This record gives sequence, C-alpha cells and structure tokens, in this order.
Amino acid sequence: MEPQETFEITVRGDRLSFAAGHFLTYGGGQCEALHGHNYRVAVTVRGELDEHGLVLDFLVLRDAIEALLAPLDHRTLLAGRSAHLRLAEEVGTVTAITPERRMTFPLEDVVVLPISNTSAELMAAYLAGELLERLGDTSGGAPSEIVVEVEESPGLTGRCRVRPRA
Repeated sequence: MEPQETFEITVRGDRLSFAAGHFLTYGGGQCEALHGHNYRVAVTVRGELDEHGLVLDFLVLRDAIEALLAPLDHRTLLAGRSAHLRLAEEVGTVTAITPERRMTFPLEDVVVLPISNTSAELMAAYLAGELLERLGDTSGGAPSEIVVEVEESPGLTGRCRVRPRA
C-alpha cells in the first residue's frame, strides 16, 4: 500500500506583524477599553505540489500576507458588522458608538473590517478568506486549506482554517 503524502508550507516571522488598536464589544452594551497589540501572524497553506515540487512559493505567500497586513499597521481596527457597535462617518472622522461610550477617530487612522468583532479569531478568518481569494489566482494549484494564526500577545493566539468551496 502506497503511503499518502500531504504537503504544506508555513510562513511566519517579524515581517508578518502589525501594531493596531482595537476593542471588543459584547451584548448588554459592554465594551472593552480601547487598547493595542503588537500582532504577529503565521500562515500555513496545504495543497498539491506543482510541477516544481512546491505547494506555493514562500515569497509569493509572504508578499500576499504582507500586502494584507500593511493597511492594518498603526491603525484602529473597527468591526464593521458588529451588532453592538454603530459607526458614523462625518467629514474626516469615524465615530464608534456603543451604549457605554462614543469614540471619534480620524478617518485615515481607522480600518473598518467586515467582521462582527475584532477578536484574534475573526481577524484570522478575515485574513484567511482574503488569502484564499488572492492565492486562488496564483500560477500554482489552488490551496486545499489555509490556516491563519493571529497572535495578539505572546501565548494568546486565535486561529482559523478555511478550505475553498467545492
């Protein structure tokens, strides 16, 4: 019986990091205080080998991740799909409104993500979905799975696995 081989590559390191502010919202109007993290990201891609014996070129993966992280660096991350947060945009500002507080930020200092909360897990899901879309357009085969880890502090990591729809 032939052994079945699976292949994957992982990219991590200092280049795959960003510093950002955020806060979590909860039901009942609860809201964390605005705070920041020095996030670190690692990505694993699983898939078939191409004609060169690669799942994907490491540099292609690293560059794709860096391109996704760059707009997040030194910004305040807001959850654009939160049931507990309302965002109001006025000339040059965004105001985040919860039952507990109201925070106004310069528009250029904010990134509104299409997620319901700015948890490490949901940020990992957002990045994984974006990577899956970008990597599906590369010259190699489409990944069979992408795993994204978002570490917000040493030892505190959220992870998401995504597979392309069949």
